[in-house]
Amino acid sequence: MASDELSDRFEIDISILETNGKTEFSEKIKIHKEKTSKAFQDLVINIKTEVSETKVASQILVKYLKEGNVTEVEEKELRVQVYDLLKILGIGIPFALIPGASLLLPFLIKIAQKKGVQILPTAFNKDKERKND
Repeated sequence: MASDELSDRFEIDISILETNGKTEFSEKIKIHKEKTSKAFQDLVINIKTEVSETKVASQILVKYLKEGNVTEVEEKELRVQVYDLLKILGIGIPFALIPGASLLLPFLIKIAQKKGVQILPTAFNKDKERKND
């Protein structure tokens, strides 16, 4: 799929922001339309990747429950995906429950990266490299 097709597919309707009095925010989105569209595309792609990885991990888990063993590669994949799910829960639940906390998420991610801590699931890592845990 070409880049233009993706941009058209992920066109963001910001009229809802304008009707709710968020004109300053909607203006910033209009100014940075391409950057916003790219960020949204990346988010959707990364979520799809996490869903796919979770599906594979669940198949590995079912195999382990049925057969009682898995290969080392499968075990590593399952371990990484369980860590990713725990990261999602660790980030998602507090930020969903605490009003306004989602505004702090970008700062928390930057601080964690500076300290060498990955709090985002592997699909959201720019280099997509997985650490050998």
